[in-house]
This record gives sequence, structure tokens and C-alpha cells, in this order.
Amino acid sequence: MSPRLDEPRSPLTSGATCLISGTTCGTASPEAPESASSAPATLPPLPEIPPYDEVEPVDARALSKTLFARLESLEEGTHDYQYVRNTLVELNLALVKFAASRFRTRSEPMEDIIQVGTIGLIKAIDRFELSRGVEFPTFAMPTIIGEIKRFFRDTSWSVRVPRRLQELRLALAKAGDDLAQRLDRSPTVAELAAHLGISEDEVVEGMSASNAYTASSLDAPAEADDSSGDGALAERIGYEDHDLEGVEYVESLKPLIAELAPRDRKILSLRFVANMTQSEIGEELGISQMHVSRLLSRTLVRLRRGLLGDE
Repeated sequence: MSPRLDEPRSPLTSGATCLISGTTCGTASPEAPESASSAPATLPPLPEIPPYDEVEPVDARALSKTLFARLESLEEGTHDYQYVRNTLVELNLALVKFAASRFRTRSEPMEDIIQVGTIGLIKAIDRFELSRGVEFPTFAMPTIIGEIKRFFRDTSWSVRVPRRLQELRLALAKAGDDLAQRLDRSPTVAELAAHLGISEDEVVEGMSASNAYTASSLDAPAEADDSSGDGALAERIGYEDHDLEGVEYVESLKPLIAELAPRDRKILSLRFVANMTQSEIGEELGISQMHVSRLLSRTLVRLRRGLLGDE
């Protein structure tokens, strides 16, 4: 990282500064001639730059123009080039803070937003051309804000959805506000579709995608106005009841069992409800275990045929 202009400099740094300003330094290190080859010796001197937090916006613009002119004459990758480029970044950090203040209501920390905006500032510095006659703040602000918006688009959604749906969500929100003010009520799906020139299916898809923006924790407590009396959301979520699979069979068996003889129904009840063995059933009914086995097998075959016939 190149040093700041307002910090003390080592002999090597002093040599680099003198090269940028176009003066001669007798204290430069042996590496100074190599740096000198990257910039012409006839370059005009740079103005003295005060601490960055004391530079007024008007002065920052004028200094930026001078630094951009110097940057175009330096070879990329050299110490002098990095020094001037880093100075431009720190000199224009106020643009990043101004752009980041527009997003202060977001949940992300402001330090992260400023860091992302600084990346956009660096990209703007690398692409800026002084010959176009455009002020650097005018050129840089769309790049900085675009980088911050891209950060929110990629990180703030709880569930990742396609960019098309993310943009559709924003369009629906804006159209909904406009139509609500005009109609004095919430717009319908058909009205939103006509306003945006899209189909109603696309409107419904965009509304569904909006649910993926935020997610609630399963451990989150119930709302204050929730009258259900339950605790966390996880305690109110249903579970899969495997007994439901047998409901259809039970309902189909009821009329078939009703048609059985009383003794056959008794054997079925003792075997599958009371969980008695065939020997115990024989003792209960006063018949042999072998007889119980034959009666039970015959009854089950009859019920199975009745079920298969219904299917």
C-alpha cells in the first residue's frame, strides 16, 4: 500500500515524491533511477495536498483533475502510478460516504457498504478519461451506487432467485405504490399487469418471488398479537403423520368387516386389536388353535379380495 501524502516518508518514498513533482532529490535510494524512467523529467510539480479530511469538495475536484492528468502520463504498475492512484481514492472517499448514506436504512453495517462503494470508486478511477470533459464525481457516482446495489442484490436475499425476478419485484413495488395513490386502494393483479405491460402470470410469479427476500427463524418467538398461544414457530409446524397412509384402507375395510360373521369379527378384534395369540383366542372361544388359524386365514383372504375388487 503506498503511503499517504500527509504521512512522514522514508528516503525511498521521498525520492518517489520528488520524481512526481519533477524536482531533483539527492537522498533517493539506488532504486530511484528505475522509477525515474516511468515518468518524464519535465512533468509539472503537483500541488501540496493537505490531510484528506480537510479538503473541501471544490478543492478535491481541482486536485483530482491534476492527479488524473499526472496518472495518464505514468506507466501502470510503477510506484509513482500506484501512489497517485491511491491518493485519488482517498481524496474522493467523500463520494463513497455520500452514496452509502442513501442506504443507511438497510440492515447491512455501514462499514460494509462503504467498503463495497470504495470498490466502485476504484473501478471508476481506472475507467475515467480526463479528455472526455466530464467531472469525475458525475462519472463516478453511478458506478459507486451500482456496485452497492449489486452487493445488496447478491447478498440481501434470503433465498437466491434469478435477477429477472429481483428486478420484477422492484418494479411491482413501485407500480403498486403508484397505483395505490391513484386508485386510493390496493391494485389488483390485472391492474398491475396492465400498468407494467406484462402478463398476470408474471405478476403472480413476481409476488411469489418477493417472499424469498426475507425469512423468519424457526426459533423466533410468536408475535405479540398472536392468539394461538404457542411458542416458537417450530412448535406450530405440522409433521408428517404416517398413520394417514392407512386411513383409506381402514375406510374401505369397514363395510367388508361389517359383512363378516360375528365370530369372524370377534377373531379379528382379538388378534389385531387385543394382540392375542391364536392359542389365547382358541381358549377364549373354546376352539383349537388350528381352527382359529383356518378361520383367520379364510377371513383375511376374503377381505383382501374385497379390497382388490374395489381397486
